Amino acid sequence: MEPSEVVEALWDQIQARDWSAVAGLVAEDVVVEWPISAERIVGNKNFVAVNSEYPGGWSIRVLRIVADGNEVVSEVEVPHDEFGVFRAASFWTVEQGQIVRGREYWTSVGADPRPEWRAALVEVM
Repeated sequence: MEPSEVVEALWDQIQARDWSAVAGLVAEDVVVEWPISAERIVGNKNFVAVNSEYPGGWSIRVLRIVADGNEVVSEVEVPHDEFGVFRAASFWTVEQGQIVRGREYWTSVGADPRPEWRAALVEVM
């Protein structure tokens, strides 16, 4: 698979809750960083557990995937029944058909309030 296809498959399998398929797409020694919450997930088993143990009620919509060689960027929207809508921009490194590194920026929509000084310069989405 091309690196972009690996990342697309990752999101598809997370959405399907096929955790063994997710494990097959992520290297055993993967490192995924979440700078916003200052956390680092080390290892395939921990990555699968973090995703599989998240409270239910969510779905994933892939907004875009852009690749340059083995570097892949994905943007997803994750509505959750209880917690609202989340967005993630993820930067993946894919080698030999598996994700070996990732850095994800997760936030909830509207979590960063727009300052008043910008109100006349922007449109509300």
